[in-house]
Amino acid sequence: MDPIQYELNDIIEMKKEHPCHLSKEWKIIRMGADIRIKCQGCGSSVLMPRQKFEKKLKRIVEKASVEE
Repeated sequence: MDPIQYELNDIIEMKKEHPCHLSKEWKIIRMGADIRIKCQGCGSSVLMPRQKFEKKLKRIVEKASVEE
């Protein structure tokens, strides 16, 4: 199984929704060894190790638009 290819500013869906219960969708706002994602419902952000993020990632909802 190929890993899901995600990039900065992609909108993704996690397996579990945020405790705010407003959204299961998140925006990737920082990538590195750790990944920071922002809840699309309440606006709070969470920082987690890449390995944990990849385990909890369900699917990509919307790819980031390429701006030039």
